[in-house]
Parts: sequence; structure tokens; C-alpha cells
Amino acid sequence: MTPFNHPDFSDPRFAVCPEARFVPAPADGVLPEGFFSTTNLPTYVRVGDAWRMPREPRMDGALVLDGEGVLWVKEMRRVTRGEPVAVGRAEDGSEGIFVYADAFLGEAAEGAFNFMTSAVSREKPIDYALMAGLLIDERERGGYPVWVTGPALVHSRARMDMTWFIEHHFVAALLAGNAVAVHDIEASIFGTTLGMTGKGQSTEGGHGTHMRAINKVRAAGSITAAVEQGIVTDGIMHACVRHGVPYVLTGSIRDDGPLPDVINDSVAGQDAMKAHTVKATMAILIATALHAIATGNMLPAFVTEPDGSLRELPTICVDSSEFVVSKLKDRGTHQAFGVVTNAQDFMHILRLYVERELDARGMQRPRPEAVAAR
Repeated sequence: MTPFNHPDFSDPRFAVCPEARFVPAPADGVLPEGFFSTTNLPTYVRVGDAWRMPREPRMDGALVLDGEGVLWVKEMRRVTRGEPVAVGRAEDGSEGIFVYADAFLGEAAEGAFNFMTSAVSREKPIDYALMAGLLIDERERGGYPVWVTGPALVHSRARMDMTWFIEHHFVAALLAGNAVAVHDIEASIFGTTLGMTGKGQSTEGGHGTHMRAINKVRAAGSITAAVEQGIVTDGIMHACVRHGVPYVLTGSIRDDGPLPDVINDSVAGQDAMKAHTVKATMAILIATALHAIATGNMLPAFVTEPDGSLRELPTICVDSSEFVVSKLKDRGTHQAFGVVTNAQDFMHILRLYVERELDARGMQRPRPEAVAAR
């Protein structure tokens, strides 16, 4: 994590900066011409004599001043007619808007010749000890680590490791698609995922097993009901229900079923995800290109601490392909740390390092049943 201070607005260069200019939105969901398009970096807007940071920062939004003088970042579709929207394209303060792009600059000298300087590479070492420490720190400070997972996590037999992280309070919210829940529930009921056993062997008639799992949950009415009725007895979704961890399952055009808890309206799904990304103090994105990029687009690159100080929002993206991690960074989530490996290895090793760090800190590992009773 990279901590940083706010810019020194007493610097003479800021004294000559004008106030930001706001123009009323011409219609619901329509921004005025020349509107300022936000980034995920720390942004300051001069309103009156003060430089203010907007609430709910994210990329691809608009700066809107509400009736009480509070500054927000809003999605275009949320802006209503007449709301004051900041206009301007300059990010250097010359139009009353300053984007602190230098906040996360590294220490390497620009233009220096070095080996191994690519942002993502399967040849670079993976610092599991650092990631384990970050996770434990987030839990101990009461942070909000958001996990975003794809179905490969279930297929690769990392399911019980994910369950362990949920049971031990390292997951504040789970964002995923229909398939993650379906295959996790199939594993609980039938012991297979897409008809494949834990040893990677196909089973007779296994192609329909996930459909039978969906049908059982639909008959129960919800995932929670299926857990309460004893239909789903272990795994990721079972742990979420038992430990009160919120989850958002968003649908796609290829979904089977889907499960009754899946949000099929993409805009409603984005809203449901945003309810957690605005609280995120850490993000772990595993084996899912579309969900990772969607979540990255909603995340600021920084966390505002209770004392007003800022730090980088730790974002870990795990995939077997360098392409996915690179694409996430290309879409603006520059703070993402790429881990090129498969989900099973990552989850197994991360759990091992977390357990070691807990022992090193003298923290007793609570039993799952003790955690559930809290």
C-alpha cells in the first residue's frame, strides 16, 4: 500500500486557480456539453474558497453538486435534469478541478534501463507474505475487503479455501456470477462441478447435474432457503449465508436457470455491486475477466482513512493469463497487482501464508463454529 498526503493547496500555483464551473444537466440522464469525466484518482474541486473531494469516487462519472452543497461522483444515468454538473477538461486545476495523478508514482527513475519492468509477468515472484499481511490488517482494522470470483475458482478445487476465508472474516462481500454459485451448490449437493468429480473425472449424466442443482434451489425459493432447509450443507454460498456475508450474483445472457438470487438486469446488478465497492478497502479479483474489469471500473484507486489521510486501495488480480491482468490495468485500474497463476494454487498458498502470519502474530485461529456464533 502506498500512503500519500493531500496536495499542498497553499502553493501559489493553486491560488490562481478559479472555482469550478457548474452547468445544469439538460435532461434526466444527460450531461451538459463539456462535462468533466472522472478518473479513479484523488480528485479535488474548488468550490468557493475550498478544494473538496467528491463522495463515492470512481472512474467514468460526473461531478455533481447536490442541493446541500455536497459534491458527488454520479453515473450519467443517475443525474437528473437541472442538477449542477462540473464542466471542463483540464485536470491541472486551471479549470477548478485538480486530479492528483502523482499520488501513486513509483520511485524508479523515468527512462532508466532496467530488466523485468513489465507491470505483469508470470516470471515475477509473488509476495504471498505481503498479501497475507494486508488481509489480516484489513480484518483487524475492520476494513471491507471485497472478493470477486469466477467459476474457475470452484472447478479448480479452491472452493474450500474460499470457504475458509469467509468463515474467518476475511471476506466482507462476494461479487460473482450465476456460475460460481451454481457450481458451488452442485458440489455441495452432488459432489461434482459440471459433472466433474474432485479428481477431475467426468460422471455419467454429469452434464445435467448443474441443472438439477439449480432446480433444487429454485424449488426452495432462494439460496438462503436452500441452506436453511439443509439442501446446501457446505461450500461458499453456505458459508456466506451462515456468516452473514453479503453476496451479489449478476447474470449474463449465457446463464442456465438462473438461480433465483441472480440479478438479471445489468444496471440493477451494477447498482448492487456499487453498494459494496463504495465501501471497499481492498479488492481481490480471481479468475474472472468481465467481473474483474466491471469491479475495477467502480473502484477508486485510494482509500480515505477515518483521520482524512489517504492510501492506495490494494487491488489483487489473479488469473492464469497475463492478458486479463493487463486488460484490467489498461481499463484504468492501474493500482492492480497482477498474479499470474491458477486459482487453486493462489488460494491454497494464500491461505497457508495467512495461517502462518496469524501464528507469527500470536493470533489464535478461531474455529468456524466460534466465528459463526459471534
